[in-house]
Amino acid sequence: MVHARRKLFELATTSKAPIAAEAVRRIDRLFAVERDIAGLSAEARLAARRERSAPILADLEPWLRQQQERLSRKSEVGKAIAYTTRRWEALTRFMSDGRICLTNNAAERALRGVAVGRRNWTFAGSDRGGERAAAIYTLIESAKLNGIDPQAWLADILARIADHPAKRLCDLLPWNWRTAPSQ
Repeated sequence: MVHARRKLFELATTSKAPIAAEAVRRIDRLFAVERDIAGLSAEARLAARRERSAPILADLEPWLRQQQERLSRKSEVGKAIAYTTRRWEALTRFMSDGRICLTNNAAERALRGVAVGRRNWTFAGSDRGGERAAAIYTLIESAKLNGIDPQAWLADILARIADHPAKRLCDLLPWNWRTAPSQ
């Protein structure tokens, strides 16, 4: 939803487009609900969304479609609204699963380091080297997303992996990992 909002916000501030400003105001009501329910369990977030966000979305979608019909498809506001209506199902998926965030900002922040260093990755040596680097980046970012220090996790699993049963390698993945008991 943040991508849908971003273009409308730019148009509202730079072009002083009243329809874009109204769309942003309506979308911001969804973000206000999300701020209120942050930190709750997935079940509690889903219940709150069904109570508080569903009516906002029920008003927003027909309003957007009505504005889309009134505007030229070539206008910038028309394009921004069309972006939103074409992706409505994906943008509202957070209403069916309390684990889903309204935005994907966390995922984008996690990938930013890879995107910033993209030019460096061309020197991985081979396609296989690039695949290995991608696997390592994925594991490191997964550790971060699970609140684990990647360096401590990697040091521990590399020290343990040779003696670890192959059938239980999944125990060493970041979301299952527990430090080895001290001896």
